[in-house]
Amino acid sequence: MNKSFLPAAGGYRSMRVYKLSEIIHDLTVVFADTFVERGSRTRDQMVQAARSGKQNIAEGSEASATSKETEIKLTNVAKASLEELLIDYEDYLRQHSLNVWPATCERVMRLREYLRTEQFMTEPLKYSGRMNAEEFCNLCITLINQCTYMLRRLLQRQQEQFLEAGGIKERMYRARVEYRQNLNRASDRSDKSDMSDQSDGSDSSENQ
Repeated sequence: MNKSFLPAAGGYRSMRVYKLSEIIHDLTVVFADTFVERGSRTRDQMVQAARSGKQNIAEGSEASATSKETEIKLTNVAKASLEELLIDYEDYLRQHSLNVWPATCERVMRLREYLRTEQFMTEPLKYSGRMNAEEFCNLCITLINQCTYMLRRLLQRQQEQFLEAGGIKERMYRARVEYRQNLNRASDRSDKSDMSDQSDGSDSSENQ
């Protein structure tokens, strides 16, 4: 009998949402180094928010085996961190009299197509040195919007999983009850087998 009651956990490195958050972090480091004044508080906040998005996805995935509550909480922290980063990019554009590209404009549509390619996923920093500040911000804004959309869907799925399977205490209780029931059934089968053996022995003695 498999006595483990812990579900599989981790596996975040294969999740597209984690891969995108990692790319957002790497791009934000490049953006901060290139376009934000060194020593600026905004610079540190942007890099930290990007890192928090990535790290909390990973930590939530690892925590899922023992705490659905922690998994949901950390996933929500990841989403909140990336939304904070989104505002920082929008602030940069506004404060430097640059444009946030409308979601339906042709440039954003072409950008979305590029972000779906294998080339971007394997070499996300390839063109980072050629972009101006407006292009860089809108690239990151588009990525963050995609990532937070995935995180909202992930949060919904995590809540559904909790409602279906419960938390760790419920799984521990069910596993313990099942374990005791299996022991009792095994004991009953053993008792019946012993009684049958005794009966066979008695019948054999009478026949002699």
